Amino acid sequence: MSIKKPERRGLGRGLSALMADVQSAVAEDEETPRRRDQMVPIERIVPNPDQPRRTFSEASLEELRASIAEKGVIQPLIVRAHPGRDGHYEIVAGERRWRAAQLAQLHELPVIIRDFSDTEVLEVAIIENIQRADLNPLEEAMGYRQLMERFGHTQEKVAEALSKSRSHIANLLRLLSLPEEIQGYLREGKLTAGHARALITAEDPVGLAREVIARGLSVREVERLVKGEGSPAKPTSRKPGFAAPEKDADTRALEGDLSATIGMTVSIEHSGAEGGKLVISYRSLDDLDRLCQALNHMG
Repeated sequence: MSIKKPERRGLGRGLSALMADVQSAVAEDEETPRRRDQMVPIERIVPNPDQPRRTFSEASLEELRASIAEKGVIQPLIVRAHPGRDGHYEIVAGERRWRAAQLAQLHELPVIIRDFSDTEVLEVAIIENIQRADLNPLEEAMGYRQLMERFGHTQEKVAEALSKSRSHIANLLRLLSLPEEIQGYLREGKLTAGHARALITAEDPVGLAREVIARGLSVREVERLVKGEGSPAKPTSRKPGFAAPEKDADTRALEGDLSATIGMTVSIEHSGAEGGKLVISYRSLDDLDRLCQALNHMG
């Protein structure tokens, strides 16, 4: 049996259409009685060798095993015909259920058979991992980057398919630019994603990260420290003898919140009792285009 491996992503289904196919398959199965030909012997189901998730928590599997032993497998696995073994099926989504079902000593499993290419199988596996609740921020960010780099998806397409905001994905991707030591703190839960985002523009992010952990600083406190360690402000057109007023803590905190939300540097300058200006610095034309789209949607 020959398997088609599309070389160009443009010939395949879009990411949203791919996920809609998987979701509709589950919905169809829930709305109609399961047929016998959808029950497959467990020994004829094999995992996807390219599954990006290699570690499965023993505690999580045991909890799922107990549930399956009591109630059975409620949500069917998504599978495709195995590319090299007749009568066997390869898991597209649901490897945890398959592993837990083995522990529960089930003999057959409910499946929905779909015709996916090798590329689409990997995409669904990555997306299924992203949607898991126990991922740390770096694992989630790596999933987004895989979808973008391996399959040419844009941030907008990924956001649309996964029902996430563009800013959420952009902010997580920025975490991958942090030094390895800080990424380690994130994996261990010593720093939150908010702390890590605030450290991205720090002159000494590793040293500051250690201080954050030692002192138990909040995200806003980190943002203020980062603002305070930057280079002195450039001279402005103010008259001689008039120094720029020091920004208050609330203003710096607001700058940090806005910067984290839109993924660009934001500066707020008060020029009077009620007036002032807000400056957004963009790094590329893509950033500028994204900003313009966001402003248009606010109208």
